[in-house]
Amino acid sequence: MDSSLLARKAAGFCLAKKACDVCIYDLRGLTSMTDYFVICHGDSDLQMRAVAESVLEGLKNEGVRAWHFEGREYSRWMLLDYVDVVVHIFRREERVFYNLERLWGDAPSETVQDAA
Repeated sequence: MDSSLLARKAAGFCLAKKACDVCIYDLRGLTSMTDYFVICHGDSDLQMRAVAESVLEGLKNEGVRAWHFEGREYSRWMLLDYVDVVVHIFRREERVFYNLERLWGDAPSETVQDAA
């Protein structure tokens, strides 16, 4: 699966659990560490865990497994690393504090919304 499709699928799985402000950042041409960031936030620890599990299980069912997963213990910032796509699931306060959107502000981006 190409990285663009992987990012879109991950964003869709985030939306399936009502993640807030789901955005995809295209980092190709800006860095060699990854192609895309998917960034979202949840309003509770339970929602964040549900979003992470939705992405992990959904992509696993598509034949794609995460290379690395961080933040499971503390649920303030979860990172699911698929090498070419990195999914960041924040608590609202941490998202504002770390402000990855500003850090990667040169990257083309789009907000992803639920089709329903």
